[in-house]
Amino acid sequence: MLFTMVCFGQHKPALETGVSKTLAMHRKQTIDRLTYALQFTIPAQKQQPISASETIGFNWKGDNQPVQLDFKEQRDHLQRLSVNGRDVPISFEKEHILLLPNQLKAGTNQVVIQFTAGNLSLNRNDDFLYTLLVPDRARTVFPCFDQPDLKASFQLTLTIPATWHAMTNAALLDSSRTADQQTLRFGTTEPISTYLFSFAAGRFDRITQQRNGRTMHFLHRETDSTKLRLSLEPIFATHANALTFLEAYTQIPYPFAKFDFVAIPDFQYGGMEHIGAIQYRSASLFLDNGATRDQMLSRATLIAHETAHMWFGDLVTMRWFDDVWMKEVFANFMADKITQVSMPGGNYDLEFLIAHFPAAYDVDRTEGANPIGQPLANLQEAGTLYGGIIYHKAPIMMRQLERLMGKEALRDGLRAYLKKYAFGNASWPDLIAILDAYTPADLQRWNQVWVNKTGRPRFSYQLQAANHKITRLSLSQVAEAGPNQQWPQLFEVALVYPDHVDELTVNMNEPTVMLPQAVGKAEPLFVVFNASGQGYGLFPVDERMLPNLAKLVNPVTRAAAYINLYENMLSGMSVTPAQLATLYQQQVAQEHEELNVRLLTTQLSDIVWRFTRPENRAALAASVEQAVWQALQQEPRAGNKKLLFRCYQSIALSTEARDRLYAIWKQEQPPAGVTLTEDDYTSLALALAVRDYPAEGLLQQQLARIKNPDRRKRLQFMMPALSANEQERDAFFASLSDVTNREREAYVTAALGYLHHPLRAGTSAKYLRPSLDLLETIQRTGDIFFPESWLRATLGSYQTPEVAGLVRTFLTERPDYNPRLKAKLLQAADTPFRAAKLLYPGR
Repeated sequence: MLFTMVCFGQHKPALETGVSKTLAMHRKQTIDRLTYALQFTIPAQKQQPISASETIGFNWKGDNQPVQLDFKEQRDHLQRLSVNGRDVPISFEKEHILLLPNQLKAGTNQVVIQFTAGNLSLNRNDDFLYTLLVPDRARTVFPCFDQPDLKASFQLTLTIPATWHAMTNAALLDSSRTADQQTLRFGTTEPISTYLFSFAAGRFDRITQQRNGRTMHFLHRETDSTKLRLSLEPIFATHANALTFLEAYTQIPYPFAKFDFVAIPDFQYGGMEHIGAIQYRSASLFLDNGATRDQMLSRATLIAHETAHMWFGDLVTMRWFDDVWMKEVFANFMADKITQVSMPGGNYDLEFLIAHFPAAYDVDRTEGANPIGQPLANLQEAGTLYGGIIYHKAPIMMRQLERLMGKEALRDGLRAYLKKYAFGNASWPDLIAILDAYTPADLQRWNQVWVNKTGRPRFSYQLQAANHKITRLSLSQVAEAGPNQQWPQLFEVALVYPDHVDELTVNMNEPTVMLPQAVGKAEPLFVVFNASGQGYGLFPVDERMLPNLAKLVNPVTRAAAYINLYENMLSGMSVTPAQLATLYQQQVAQEHEELNVRLLTTQLSDIVWRFTRPENRAALAASVEQAVWQALQQEPRAGNKKLLFRCYQSIALSTEARDRLYAIWKQEQPPAGVTLTEDDYTSLALALAVRDYPAEGLLQQQLARIKNPDRRKRLQFMMPALSANEQERDAFFASLSDVTNREREAYVTAALGYLHHPLRAGTSAKYLRPSLDLLETIQRTGDIFFPESWLRATLGSYQTPEVAGLVRTFLTERPDYNPRLKAKLLQAADTPFRAAKLLYPGR
């Protein structure tokens, strides 16, 4: 007893909003064997409240502290509380229902609550709704112990309109009907964390297929017959293939009772790994006959990612959300392996490089860079942990770890980890302790830099030659910013000759490393650093490479070169934006690898809009338009033609280009070899509208063309943000201060991208300060990616010193500003910071 009291006393929980780590540790020590039985009655009208009840069962080990149940709603949502068969007064403070020690008993307890469900995370629409409860949002819907290491079994009963379908984590047991309603009773789940509990209900179509002996159910709202015909087979097949791969890799059969999924219009994320009921953004799954291989690869990777979570994140879950990156890194890591097998004919190294490196650098080069692992005191801040470092730098780190350990050793270590912690929780140190037994490498040293430090290294080199032979080749690394440190890693350097390429492996385990294997080789035409696309950092550019890019036969090496060039441009090294634009206009006609075409055209569009001064933009755009249009005419591959057309649409500024785009839209007659769909014509109409193209009722005409009701609502929402009338745009922005107008976050961020388009910068800059003032509110009311997407859509296209100064002033005036939101702001402001420095030196 004394030991127990001492342990509990160390983690005595204070009463505060959110779920503190102290509270979570105390509850983990005192509570186990959790069960939830939940009942929701959902009316057809979304404005009406949802009445609910629940029975919570748990074993309490007993102490003198109140048991805190989390409920982030108003007191008036709670109607009745019964503890162990007795009604008790409701004690509710700071987002917690307090169960007093004298109401409980050591051992089994049962709590019954009647309440009105909170709406914040129910995502209610006119004829469907869905829960999205990551990271700590279960408590916004129903009272619970909302922390990942208190896993529980859930049993759900839903009463919904008679014409609706529903899906949750467990299979349907039985149902009953009246004329207007149906009541569905679902089975009991395996032990799962609260953030993984989910249900969706509404006017969905339901499709059932069997694959490899497993029955899968799919709910969707897609109405396009072409998308349905082309997409259903790959959707089911890709899920089945991913399951087969993961069962073989982990040596653990699929660990849950069912495997279903639902496609949701304008879902906040690409997908969410709810056990047995994965949620996806509809547009990510349903592709049409104009889809590029890149889009099909993205769909396959997304499906593989969410399926991998069934083992990595769902079967074994992090103990606390400071390790949330663990589940994401393994889902991405496994997804890349799965797509390598499931989409034959691709280039895995190229796909990995383009998918992860630019996105990781987009955060890690900024003043707001964060480490992969971050401390977390309260779950109400957990949403701010998500971002490019978790999703993109972490997979790069894992690939380096696999290369360090060996594929088989890492696989065997992961199998041991999953087996040991199945249906439980584990931390990153738990995994490192297991992996240590499978490698002689110093994982602790490696982990200290890759996981716990921010930023990236900056590399330099020395190449000396005599009599046209290399006498010395060395590479050095220093931290790009902050205190100096070294990133142990392996990568390749390519020596490019007129008739061949020699690749040399670099083991960068010291500040400076010599490459003795280069000594004696002929002096090359030029050198490409990170030629295999596996090294991480700001690599140097050999200026002799610039006129010789076409000599790089390997598409991975070309992609690495494009990324190196762009990162050096952003850093003010080796190449200017104008020089890179000229180089890329020449290269765009010679690049035929689809993923590289996407990378190249994305960078080229960014240079036009973000890194060219407005007074110089028209001339550059005219030149780029011509180069891209000519490349489109000459390109034989449909996927590449589509990407080139999107680039042309993006940068079109000349009268000729705008008239050409309008004619294509008006006549619905795309360029030869390019397939345009309803979504493409909507995008084209929006591009013309933001350019104030003189065509009466353009967006209204496009609205009339759209058949799908969800896509119609999206365009209707966005139209005021694209109005040629400044007062209408002002009114639209003002409306966003009302949280109800921000409910469809995907609508909001898409509209903001047009509201703050560079062509509207003169009238939209006045929205910047109030947008920053709203940030803390958005973090409290929005989903996990919304603050970042709000900031990037708002700031991403500005380039003047005045905007950079506005951000600096905002933060200076708030020395105690939330550090995680400050980091998000500094990440999003990296473009205006760099553009102002590059384009307006001295100001």
